[in-house]
Amino acid sequence: MIQEIRNEIYAIPVPLPNNPLKELNAYLVKGPDRSLLIDTGFRLPQCREALEAGLAETGADRSALDVLVTHIHTDHTGLAVEMAGPGGRVYIGALDYPFTAWAFEEAFWQEMDRRFLREGFPPAEIQAVSRTNPARTLGPPLDLPLYTPVEEGHVFAIGDYRLEVLSVPGHAPGQLCLWMEKEGILFTGDHVLFDITPNISVWANMDNMLGRHLESLKRVRAYPVKLALPAHRHSGDLKARVDELLRHHRDRVAETLSIVKKYPGLTAYDITGRMTWDIRAKSWEDFPLNQKWFAVGEALAHLELLMGDGVVRRIAREDGMFVYQPR
Repeated sequence: MIQEIRNEIYAIPVPLPNNPLKELNAYLVKGPDRSLLIDTGFRLPQCREALEAGLAETGADRSALDVLVTHIHTDHTGLAVEMAGPGGRVYIGALDYPFTAWAFEEAFWQEMDRRFLREGFPPAEIQAVSRTNPARTLGPPLDLPLYTPVEEGHVFAIGDYRLEVLSVPGHAPGQLCLWMEKEGILFTGDHVLFDITPNISVWANMDNMLGRHLESLKRVRAYPVKLALPAHRHSGDLKARVDELLRHHRDRVAETLSIVKKYPGLTAYDITGRMTWDIRAKSWEDFPLNQKWFAVGEALAHLELLMGDGVVRRIAREDGMFVYQPR
């Protein structure tokens, strides 16, 4: 089940049922006084059982366990409150901290629904995805205590280890990495993944998420990383993967712009349907609804960057729908 990566640093695989991500890599840094669990999985029995078994196998003292979630997404936060020991803390990036109070409340999702409807998402599909989207259904309970926000530069001292917080907005506003300088280890969360491309979407409290993500990628590329520990799937060469991701988004931005130029006046939903996606679906109509929702969010992030560059403009039609045109 678990793997000891370094002395008292463990990887605990947590299954993500019925989700294309398949599995979360939770990590435990075990100390003589307190231990730190990094990410937790969905609030589902299968995730809970795997995490509990993994923690038991490490011999971690559950009464002295703190949790750090690398970002607000529910496959990372779902069990955080339950896993923290008595008096333990749940740490989260300061830019994700506002979402701990309202991201899982209905008002937040109603506002998101209104935004996606104006971007062309059909009402029937919005209604269906509201019942199945894991971002909406598998997060922490609403009576969760306040999290403890952490800023850039905060250091967790666990035994002989020092883990420094890096703020790398993009995948989420408060996306964090943890840097162990002496060991050359970087916990990348979802900022850098090696087998899949992290989803970059639009957020309510931060603009130009794609631009911020690209700058964050360039930043971590400069670190002398010997071992990258991502939140999903396998590891690899960090610098080479960052270069791949930068090329990927350069190509996606160019593709998005070419669609806007070729088909001026489309909604984001229709633009998304003309983009290329690495997914097992014969057509845009056959996309799984949850993946369609994430895809539209990603297309919007690319459109937002293009608007910031002054080459695309968004226009509100008389019916309130947003459409996009080249400048």
